[in-house]
Amino acid sequence: MANSPFLDPDDSSPFEPPPTDLAPFEILASAEALRQEASESGAQIEPILENLLHRMRSMSDFPVLSSSVLTIQRMATSETESISSITNEILKDVALTNKLLRLVNSAHYAQSGSISTVSRAVGLVGMHGIRNMTFSLVLLEHMRDKGHAQILKEEYLRGLMAGAIAAELASTHMEGEEAFIAAMFQNLGRMIAQYYFPADAARVRTMQSQSSPPLSEGSAAIKVMGLSFESLGVGVARAWGLPATIQRCMTPPSGDPPARAVNELSHRLRWISRAANDMADILLNIEPQVAELQLEMTAKRFCKALDKTSGQVQAAITAAREKVVEMVAAMDLQLPSGARAARLISGPQTASASGPGAITQTDFATLTAAELHASFATQPATFDSSPPPRVNPAQVVQILAAGIQDITNAMVEDAKRSDLVRMILETMYRALNFHRIIFCLRDPKLDALTGRFGLGEGVEGVVRLFNVPMSGAGASNLFTAICLKGADTLISDTTDPRLANRLPAWYRQSFNAPTFLVMPLLIKDKPFGLIYADKATPGGLRVDEKELALLRTLRNQGVMAFKQSS
Repeated sequence: MANSPFLDPDDSSPFEPPPTDLAPFEILASAEALRQEASESGAQIEPILENLLHRMRSMSDFPVLSSSVLTIQRMATSETESISSITNEILKDVALTNKLLRLVNSAHYAQSGSISTVSRAVGLVGMHGIRNMTFSLVLLEHMRDKGHAQILKEEYLRGLMAGAIAAELASTHMEGEEAFIAAMFQNLGRMIAQYYFPADAARVRTMQSQSSPPLSEGSAAIKVMGLSFESLGVGVARAWGLPATIQRCMTPPSGDPPARAVNELSHRLRWISRAANDMADILLNIEPQVAELQLEMTAKRFCKALDKTSGQVQAAITAAREKVVEMVAAMDLQLPSGARAARLISGPQTASASGPGAITQTDFATLTAAELHASFATQPATFDSSPPPRVNPAQVVQILAAGIQDITNAMVEDAKRSDLVRMILETMYRALNFHRIIFCLRDPKLDALTGRFGLGEGVEGVVRLFNVPMSGAGASNLFTAICLKGADTLISDTTDPRLANRLPAWYRQSFNAPTFLVMPLLIKDKPFGLIYADKATPGGLRVDEKELALLRTLRNQGVMAFKQSS
């Protein structure tokens, strides 16, 4: 699976891959020998870690984060990135886009009606919130295809619960975003071990349950794998390029919680993460009748260090459990009846969420499983000579109509004009699967419509090239003629000599799409902007009357946004 988004094409590991003719048992046996040798020689864990990482990289589905997810992570922590840039990056990944929109419409996030555009989701949830959702969803990928999927789901839900509790325990929204990832990723090594080394993970659990005196998970993992789950998780996080602050938080602090508030941020995040994970372990591993008492005792142990009262800690647990129920339902994550992980999303607090539209344990048990193994596809970068299959008309109409409603809601809330235009472009882009879509606005100094921003393949590098003069000097320019006429125009074949000669040189050189749509924006019959959208395949752009009417409604919403702000 050479094109898997989870592969690292630039892997520069110094280790050679294991021989492909070895059976799985032989590979595991060689790993066992390595661990034994390392133990006998007193070697450091780094060689063991590197060997395990290399073995995982040699598997076709090792989840080295896709380039889009890594880019999103960098953008979310940058102070200079715009909503447009992070939206465009998310939209390149169709599966991720759909899952994010489904998740952001769960009751936890949807406070302003239905959200149908990524740009609005980013604006409402924030870049750090989108980053956390992205990481959460990418960890969920491929679970269903493993024979030990139920244990994987259990580990994933344990991590998700820990993240949710940590976010509730934080003192500020920003701290909560960091705490969510820190707490969830304290479980990363355990999840990775269960995914790639299930036999070793099972041995760790067996050793813990049968040892006398009891053996900690870390000690058992070292005996079985040569290193702790925490070391494995930090190693994978380093390979993924996660921020150093997150890597530091992935190793929980040892000893008793401090008897006074921890104020230094990174140290505080580690204690929040440890407390959240201890509580998630109680919810997962202890019978519900006993768990409530254990949670109360744990809350009392950590409350001073977290600068909370015991009651506030317990309220955070209750709020987190309710939110995880909503998130799990939004992800269509299914558990069999009687699964131990169901303890995480059931309990006394579920009743408080009951009522019209509430998600209950019974509702969750009957959910239909989503397609969790959808590939993370990006738009094609090159033109294809064969026409693509027609986009499902019902789906096109649904996306366009949902976008119109979403934009209407945003206009009522006095959203920024730039945010509204982004939402309009995104709705069109997703509904008709355009290759590129660009918004142009009049530049009074140049007396021309110039490209401002857009979505699609490589759009950042070409958007500023768009220049449509509005004076008589541009009469031979096809785009100028369309805008001055004020008519929505679909060009189905740009190779037609009558049209090709009127396309400007910059367009032929940098765009040269075989088919495109131009929709001018007019106020008092004068063009002040335009929306350009193209397809990468000849004959790929077909719009029926209903779709065109909805596209015009979106365009008119853009005109209205400018009228209201002028």
